[in-house]
Amino acid sequence: MANQPLVAQWFALTRDEMPDIARPRNWPVHFDHCFQRILLDNAVGGVWREQIKPPAYRNASEATLTRAIELGRQAVDGQADLSELNRRSLAWRGKL
Repeated sequence: MANQPLVAQWFALTRDEMPDIARPRNWPVHFDHCFQRILLDNAVGGVWREQIKPPAYRNASEATLTRAIELGRQAVDGQADLSELNRRSLAWRGKL
């Protein structure tokens, strides 16, 4: 079973906090599933579905989910470039 406090942080970050600030910051994405893709891909260094069985919030290791949350926090705090994280995610997926 997933770590419930960690999952709660994950959803608060990707469903509420990041979408709320996306437009004012001119981020390239605005939807929760996009933030989740970007953060999970960057946390695992590739397409997350190739390493984690869906749903990721239930099946990712605590270390992976923690790393994804840390990346999201860094983007919110201006310490990570969400556009660059998105480009990397899209490149791994062959969509650039």
